[in-house]
Amino acid sequence: MELEAAIWIAISLIVLYLVWETVSPILSPIIIAVTLAYILYPFHERLARRMGNRLSAFTMTILLTILTFFFIIGFALWMNDVKHSLAHYIDGFFTWLLTFNLPPSLYELVQKLAEDIPKRFEEYILGYTYSLPKLSLQAIVMVFAFYGILVNARAIKREVYSLLPSENRELAIKLLERAGETLHNLLRGWLSLSVLKGIFAAAGFLLFGMAETGGAIAAGIFTVIFELLPVFGGWVVWLAGTVYLINGGNILWGILFAFYGIVFISPLPDFLLRPRIAVRERGVNALVSLVGIFGGFLAFGFVGIIIGPLALSLLATLVEEWKEVKAKARTAL
Repeated sequence: MELEAAIWIAISLIVLYLVWETVSPILSPIIIAVTLAYILYPFHERLARRMGNRLSAFTMTILLTILTFFFIIGFALWMNDVKHSLAHYIDGFFTWLLTFNLPPSLYELVQKLAEDIPKRFEEYILGYTYSLPKLSLQAIVMVFAFYGILVNARAIKREVYSLLPSENRELAIKLLERAGETLHNLLRGWLSLSVLKGIFAAAGFLLFGMAETGGAIAAGIFTVIFELLPVFGGWVVWLAGTVYLINGGNILWGILFAFYGIVFISPLPDFLLRPRIAVRERGVNALVSLVGIFGGFLAFGFVGIIIGPLALSLLATLVEEWKEVKAKARTAL
């Protein structure tokens, strides 16, 4: 009997290893597909009431395919300019930040981020710049995974709950609820709003003539990056653009861009949209979010922006549950 159990364990481990080797090269597009499906699922539900589940999923997948096609074209045309512009912006920001009288430990952390983030970004982009077929293949995987998740969302949810262990079912449900709350605040709250701000920032830099297309896209990405920081925000980008225009002698354009930034980037969208989308502090503590996002990025690349905060949030739930168990044990004594 023990020999039979050992054989089945060995077979299971081999199967898991083969599955991991098969899935790991396309893990990033699958995570992106899950993220997009989660963000857009409320729209899918509303659309499905009118046109049916499959037709709604197919329509949204077609739209995603078109956007992905234009993204790949833009990536091929502008990514080199975006890479250089973004590296320039990041280097300028960290150089400015290191001029402050920071505590030694914080100074070392900022210095490490100043070295690691541009390097990781460069490696990540170069991996795709010289392999557009790889990017196209991953885009195809993402599109098909997105459609499959939307169509089978309810079945997937039922399957996940059916696999929960009977002994610690309450803890498992708590973990799922905490994961859902974190994802709701992180994706439908912070990420959706930050990307929207980034689009407006890029459009502003382009319309006001401060940068070419590549530089404008880099400004949009930089806006999203600043939205990660608890103290800073997208206002830093439009303020820098305003200073640039005024120093260049375009005072009127600078004032107009400042007005544009206040209305479309920060802080007006925070007051109008954030309370309706999500309450950030409820699901993701600001410090946990910051550590999770940057740690996740350094560990896993761009998908780590999602994995990091989610992992730390689940860890916090496990710690809280452990404290409750210990408290009940002391009360019983």
